[in-house]
Amino acid sequence: MNDSADQEFSKTRRKKEMIALQELGEELLQLSNDRLKQMVLPENLLEAIREYKRISSHGARNRQEQYIGKLMRDIDPEPIRQQLAVIRGESAEHTGWLHLLERWRERLMSDDKMLATFIADYPESDAQQLRTLIRNARKEQQDNKPPKSFRLLFQALKEIIPEPGKPAGHPEENEE
Repeated sequence: MNDSADQEFSKTRRKKEMIALQELGEELLQLSNDRLKQMVLPENLLEAIREYKRISSHGARNRQEQYIGKLMRDIDPEPIRQQLAVIRGESAEHTGWLHLLERWRERLMSDDKMLATFIADYPESDAQQLRTLIRNARKEQQDNKPPKSFRLLFQALKEIIPEPGKPAGHPEENEE
């Protein structure tokens, strides 16, 4: 009787895991091609998802969904879940990184001395480019103009400060 209870639990747990994997696969199918390119997925899974997007027949789509579910059983779903959480903005690590970028931008905008501190922390950054963006962003705010340079400053900081869990961008490769 105890073996039966263990077997039932095991079957139930396996079924829940399969349903969770199927839902994860369905979430991947909803992503745009651009988002899919950004994700790190096994090649066979990525190709199966691309094939699904090309199929128009309802029955063929169902078979492709089942095939994707089968592929999902053979991979570790946790990295995929983490990537999807980042895309949805649910990752605490990702959110913390964005807050760090915002704090740096605010510091740089409020005090000229902060640029030296930033350069000391991130020596690979281009001080002249940052100085120009800061000056232009301040002028935009002063003149009540659209925040183009303010946004560009944020984008520059994104390139300089690596996101946790991702390889750092190498801005020094672009310099000559």
